[in-house]
Amino acid sequence: MSKVEDFLSKEEELTIVEAIRVAEKNTSGEIRVHIEKTTSKVPFDRALEVFYELKMNETQQQNGVLFYFAVADKTFAICGDKGINDVVASDFWDCTKDAMIAQFKSGNFKQGIVDGILNAGEQLKKYFPWFEGDTNELSNEISKG
Repeated sequence: MSKVEDFLSKEEELTIVEAIRVAEKNTSGEIRVHIEKTTSKVPFDRALEVFYELKMNETQQQNGVLFYFAVADKTFAICGDKGINDVVASDFWDCTKDAMIAQFKSGNFKQGIVDGILNAGEQLKKYFPWFEGDTNELSNEISKG
C-alpha cells in the first residue's frame, strides 16, 4: 500500500474525522491528521513542517496536535505545540504511539489512528479542558500531501 488514496477508505476517513470531533469535545486542544506518500526527512521533522504549513501553531493556547503519516515509508510521528510541550513529560506521546503501533502491526490502520486520537483527547483534557465559548480553531478534515 504505497498510495495515499489507498491508505484509508472514505468510510474510514469519516470515522477518523468523527473521532477528532469526539476527542475535541472534552478539550480545547486541536487535533489534525495529515497523510502523505513519503518523506525524505526524519518523520518528526517533516511532521513539524506540516504542523506549521497547516498553521497549527496559531491556536490560542498553543495546544494543537498533529498525527503525521508517510504511508509508503510506513512511518508516523505525533507532534504537539509549545503549550502542550511546556506542561507534559517528555514521554507524553509514547503510550499513544505504542497503542497505535499495536493496531498497525495487525493491519488495523483506521483503528490505530482512532485509538491514537481518542487517547490524545483524553490526555489533553487533563491539561487543556474544554471551556465555555471554546471554538474549533482548526479543521477536523484529514489533510493530504
